[in-house]
Amino acid sequence: MRESGRRLWGRLRPRLLLALPVLFGLAALGFGIAAWRADAANRSIAALEAGMDLDVGAAAPASVLVARVGYLAGHGRLEETEPLVAALDRAAAADAASRARYRVANARMREAFGLLTRGALDKAGPQVTLARQDYRRALRDRPDFWDAKFNLDVASRLIRDFPEFDRASGDELRAEPKQIWTDIPGQPRGGP
Repeated sequence: MRESGRRLWGRLRPRLLLALPVLFGLAALGFGIAAWRADAANRSIAALEAGMDLDVGAAAPASVLVARVGYLAGHGRLEETEPLVAALDRAAAADAASRARYRVANARMREAFGLLTRGALDKAGPQVTLARQDYRRALRDRPDFWDAKFNLDVASRLIRDFPEFDRASGDELRAEPKQIWTDIPGQPRGGP
């Protein structure tokens, strides 16, 4: 038994000595490719954060997609963020999708505050509602996201949530367009 083990080791040893450098070379090549991809992703993120408009495909790493969403949201191009956030959802990158939705929601809130400053109360309401939805989706993916909780609270104070009631029964309420009150607080007018 001992003699057959020595013979087997004698036959396998030269092959192992040839195979190990090849295996180590393949492992080093794999690590090199991974490092190159990480460096390319970091360069893309840095360029996007510096304000350069890079076209990023949906197959890019999650961190690059979040940076692209941040760039687009910061430049008011919210429609272009939807496919990227959907790509993050498909990739099951919950943390990255949460950060992307948070950035989109913040952009919607900035737009709503700009509209409020200009006195366009009717246009600001939908932006706040969409921001609240995005904050809630961000919290669904990452419940401990404190910044999203805080901003959701701010957005919820701008427009109240009224409980839904059964609209199938009872009389329908009809309102004239001039008699509809907005839920967004405006500047008070008149005396006390």
